[in-house]
Amino acid sequence: MSAKIKQLNIKGLNIPVIYEKQESLPIVNIQLVFTNSGNIQDKDKAGLAKLSSKLLNEGTKKLGSVGYASILEENAISIDADVGFETFVLEMSSLKEKSKQGFKLLKELIEDPNYSEKTLEKLKVLQTGSLNQKQNDYDYVSKVALKSILFKDTALEKPANGTIESISNISLKDIKKFLTNAMDLNNLIIVAGGDISFDKLEKRIIKLLENVEAKNKNELTTIKVTAKKASKQTLTKDTQQAYIYFGSPFNMDSNDENYYKAKVASFILGGSGFGSRLMEEIRVKRGLAYSAYGNILVNKSHSYFSGYLQTKNENSDEAVNLVQTLVDEFVENGVTKDELTAAKNFLSGSEPLRTETLSQRLNRAFMLYYRGLEQNYPKIELDKINSLSLEDLNNFIKSHDEIKNISFSIVRN
Repeated sequence: MSAKIKQLNIKGLNIPVIYEKQESLPIVNIQLVFTNSGNIQDKDKAGLAKLSSKLLNEGTKKLGSVGYASILEENAISIDADVGFETFVLEMSSLKEKSKQGFKLLKELIEDPNYSEKTLEKLKVLQTGSLNQKQNDYDYVSKVALKSILFKDTALEKPANGTIESISNISLKDIKKFLTNAMDLNNLIIVAGGDISFDKLEKRIIKLLENVEAKNKNELTTIKVTAKKASKQTLTKDTQQAYIYFGSPFNMDSNDENYYKAKVASFILGGSGFGSRLMEEIRVKRGLAYSAYGNILVNKSHSYFSGYLQTKNENSDEAVNLVQTLVDEFVENGVTKDELTAAKNFLSGSEPLRTETLSQRLNRAFMLYYRGLEQNYPKIELDKINSLSLEDLNNFIKSHDEIKNISFSIVRN
């Protein structure tokens, strides 16, 4: 991996820049990643971050959505705003020969978003229509319901897309305030690469950000599973399938030294598809579901175990009981030597595939930096995985018995 961590001093702040030069393709890409600025900042206005990103994708006030989009299309430039739970991202990609204009258009978007009531109303209509459709998407309904069970009274309780009621109550003032607080130099990490020297990139970044303020730093909020005990919530709908989502606490920080053990355990329990404990027992041996997955998710703000499956309505109770039994047995008895060997072989063998492209390398470098890990951590982690003993892994799994406290969200007939 050749991505480098550099620093740019802008307005007295050292802004981290994750950079890799690649000359094999005449392409330039830059991402402005504003941390602690995604859905976690929605507060009592669910969907605010998502709606704000959609407004930025409507171009500038001066050119309007059509005018701005036309210029991008004519020059094969892509500018896109997107949002995650912890991050708000602006990305620009272009051919090398058009990159200067790409930076100029990105600067115009940052400084002159299309703040208009007409644009906002259009976005609200579209988002409300999408949410109305999702009411009949029982996979989505079950997934959202699980989050509300596990994370009640936290930023994760409400759906990232918002609700019909919350979207209707978001004003242009709310979006302006959100974007002003999010797009602040104090929250910024830059990810950039392609066929451009760092010296040229530095000059363009300084010009790009010359009018971005440095007033607000969004602090990260740590979120825990708030469900005090396991629960089961069932919603009755006219459906041919039962949609089952399940989750439980998993107590781990994103930079925990034992993260590699959680990665192996997650792979064996339900993250590897065919061959995983959940898939083999639920689908292959009993034919209760087409697929069954479960993953240990370790983020900077929150961590938990989550999984899902679909089955026939009449098999839903059996499937729920089986998931609980399998997780209980996993904690109590651990994994087998063959399962550990298979996990090691796959994780080692697939490692080169994770850094094939510039985008993959830059994304990995960003995540390592964001989690507070060294850039050589993947190699260290792989060495630890290959030397992991069966006893150490099973002791680790047994120490996390909180994962057995499973809550279920079920939509069925």
